[in-house]
Amino acid sequence: MAESLTRKSADFDAQLIPTPTGPLRISPADQPDASTRLSLVLPTFNEVRNIEPMIRRVTEILEGSQIAYELIVVDDDSPDGTWRRALSLSASLPRLRVMRRAHERGLATAVIRGWQASHGDVLGVMDADLQHPPETIPKLWSQIESGAELAVGSRHVPGGGVSNWSWRRGLISRTAQGIGLLVLPEVVGRLTDPMSGYLLVRRDKLADVALKPRGYKILIEILARSQVRTIAEVGYVFQERLGDQSKVTWRSYRDYLLHLGLLRFRRLSS
Repeated sequence: MAESLTRKSADFDAQLIPTPTGPLRISPADQPDASTRLSLVLPTFNEVRNIEPMIRRVTEILEGSQIAYELIVVDDDSPDGTWRRALSLSASLPRLRVMRRAHERGLATAVIRGWQASHGDVLGVMDADLQHPPETIPKLWSQIESGAELAVGSRHVPGGGVSNWSWRRGLISRTAQGIGLLVLPEVVGRLTDPMSGYLLVRRDKLADVALKPRGYKILIEILARSQVRTIAEVGYVFQERLGDQSKVTWRSYRDYLLHLGLLRFRRLSS
């Protein structure tokens, strides 16, 4: 029995994408690949209840929109086995790839590791907990196809909003954005929703850029360090996590403030 379980575990591991190591730099696309234009990353931690419906909804939307894509789940070795549940779907979903990170943690670095292992010339990220509606992906893609270098899902443009946020959470989010505008106005002020985690970006705008994110706000890192000039925003309604509390904690906001400070220091010293 033990030998059988060991063999099964080894078979699962063999199907996983190797986790990139070293600096957080994204390489340029080797050559145009018509079979994979969009590489969409779903960073996960303890999402076993949400991951299958999320993958199936995203896949349905992308297949229906005829976007040439790959879907990459990057899991931080979830104790609930999220990576295993995602991998069990890959036999029937050939465009699904799964990475299990054992020695790193954090949403922003998970996104970058997924992008490092990707093949598309457009890179994307969205939450894996059903807070970001997959129906917005084709709208973001349309903006990229129309010439935008960065397309961002926004809660603060027409068509955008939040579902059932408490006044406290709304106040915290707006306060965090306001602090960002004070510390880094030339970065945070470039769009209406710099706190968004729902975006598509052209790979060549990030290629060979030294990324040093802290915490979970990958968009601010992209805005501060990349070569992005043209930005489009698409409205979407942010949903609450189903049957669970938000994963955003005071530590998340602490990391956000520290990230802002580091980026500000970099700009002042350059």
